[in-house]
Amino acid sequence: MTITIIGLGLIGGSLAISLKENGFAKTIIGVDHNPENIDKAFRRRLLDETMDLAEGIRRADLVVVAIPVNSMVTLLPEILDQVTTQIVIDVGSTKEKILQAVADHPRRNRFVGTHPMAGTEHSGPEAAVPNLFDRKACVLCETEKSDPDAVEIVEKMYQTMEMKMVRMDPVEHDVHAAYVSHISHLSAFALALTVLEKEKNEARIFELASGGFSSTVRLAKSTPNMWVPIFAQNQENLLDVLDEHINTLAKFRTCLIKKDFTQIYKLIEKANSIRKILK
Repeated sequence: MTITIIGLGLIGGSLAISLKENGFAKTIIGVDHNPENIDKAFRRRLLDETMDLAEGIRRADLVVVAIPVNSMVTLLPEILDQVTTQIVIDVGSTKEKILQAVADHPRRNRFVGTHPMAGTEHSGPEAAVPNLFDRKACVLCETEKSDPDAVEIVEKMYQTMEMKMVRMDPVEHDVHAAYVSHISHLSAFALALTVLEKEKNEARIFELASGGFSSTVRLAKSTPNMWVPIFAQNQENLLDVLDEHINTLAKFRTCLIKKDFTQIYKLIEKANSIRKILK
């Protein structure tokens, strides 16, 4: 199978590695508006070929769109304009706005909306890693609007990486993504800014930074090019989650002011119940 990957960052590059190594893809074609990304991808042997967008679509059996979500809503309809029998998927972290963008397209049936829920705080072709998707969850949205053969092939592709298929409607996906992914990044950005502000006055603070601190704020290294569009597209859900998060932080603050450490114990004990979910 020939797969054209549009956008050679962490997700696109890691897909290229996995699908070539497991034999699902015979040929990987890379398309990226940034020549440096193309050069880096070739140096890392992520690609077999590169070409312009139109030729990449024409040559492909499957087209993977792995660009920031704000660009997807513009580019996906243009890609579908050029599709005949090819399958097109996106790998965006939001789904409602993306699926709305292609809802009325005459080739909507050749599109499958997906979100492989995997990633790191790094970006670019140099961040691509093997096994990034192994045994992670992959959400498929509105598969009833896609051709059965397209859905079957996309499922097979993800299953070659042992991903768990989950079906959701796009609204449900965006709500859940706000809780399990988007708020984590927003919190990490905020915590990093808080610590950096303190560091202005206490230059030695990072001498105390340990593994726990690093793991808590590692997501703050994520690029704004990716995350600002995600926050924009999922603004309402993220605001709801953020309000709940602020209210919970306020509970801890009130307990500290009152020196109510018994209640803090109970809050932490309640938080520990997440072990039942995250085993």
